[in-house]
Amino acid sequence: MASRPEGTPVWTDAMFTDAEGAEAFYGDVLGWTFAEASTEFGDYTQAYKDGKAVAAVVPPMPGQDTPPRSAWCLYLSSPDVAATAERIREAGGTVLMEPMRVGEFGSMCIARDPSGVVFGVWQSGTHRGFEREGEPGSYIWAEVFTREPEKADAFFPAVFGYGSKKMKDDHVDYRVFDLGGGPVLGRMVMPAGDFPPEVPPYVQVYFAVDDCDRAVETAERLSGRTVFGPMDSPFGRFAALLDPQGAPFAVIDPGTTTGDMPGME
Repeated sequence: MASRPEGTPVWTDAMFTDAEGAEAFYGDVLGWTFAEASTEFGDYTQAYKDGKAVAAVVPPMPGQDTPPRSAWCLYLSSPDVAATAERIREAGGTVLMEPMRVGEFGSMCIARDPSGVVFGVWQSGTHRGFEREGEPGSYIWAEVFTREPEKADAFFPAVFGYGSKKMKDDHVDYRVFDLGGGPVLGRMVMPAGDFPPEVPPYVQVYFAVDDCDRAVETAERLSGRTVFGPMDSPFGRFAALLDPQGAPFAVIDPGTTTGDMPGME
């Protein structure tokens, strides 16, 4: 598999206090199976759908007095993670975890944009990222959720060279970042009435499913919570959820669409 263009979403993982519980939840909701935990890398455990790598879960590092909030982290591709880290600083972002080598798999860093959104950067070695995308049980889309859109809109194109277009919609402030060959990432404003102040900006990761309503019912049966939806859209029937440990994510059935695609400007 060739390296993906810089700025392309290539991987996602999440830290859970109860990693086994997370595996059981996502195994039922998304049909994932899991490899043996990699003790050399902090019990990092890769998830698979039909034998293809789609994500990973990991417990908190030993000695952490207060484990971080559970959240999915989206990694964006880079041919040189150190150079990307420098551009992040130049654009007003913060490097939270300095570039580091992860064995033969690749190199990474963790960063935060000026509006508070945390994301990862991945320079691939033997681990090229997603082995399955856009199909049930795998990553399909992601959106930067921010209260300060002007900061995110300036930062991400400055770091990753994105083009940017705004959706023509009087009811929602939504922007799409692209790399010339099509959209790669969305940006959504967090309305004050819908998001309590204690909810930090974040990246909403979407996983494809073949039946949105069934996925929601399964999540709720397993103590997940529906935040929004299920709702029809031109992109598919989707819903936003919280898993039992509070990590936000979304599911979408791209095969069930309603309405016309919105225009962009």
